[in-house]
Amino acid sequence: MPNVGSNTLEAPVRELVEASNTEDQERFLAAFAADATLTDFGRTFAGQGEIGSWSDAEHIGVRNQLAVTGVTRSEGGDVVTLSVFVSGGGFNGPGTFTLLLSDDRAWITHLKIAP
Repeated sequence: MPNVGSNTLEAPVRELVEASNTEDQERFLAAFAADATLTDFGRTFAGQGEIGSWSDAEHIGVRNQLAVTGVTRSEGGDVVTLSVFVSGGGFNGPGTFTLLLSDDRAWITHLKIAP
């Protein structure tokens, strides 16, 4: 399975992937704006606190790993869509992470996780 190199990703997207794979919750949360939201299969978590609780229960806390298998970007570059393969103690299988970046592309303002 191909794995897209993280050096080709925007800084907050790269941080999200690398932090996930090194199980670094603090670094993972630092990729998100303070008021960011995360929608996981229709359930929405608002702010870094709720995103952290979600990650403890369903992502880093269960040692999930992300292999990025594809990347697309919107024309303006503020939306990045990752095709991923997730493995670990939680969900396992392919998925799509759609990330909305802040205007300066310094933060993730929304992450939508879908099949």
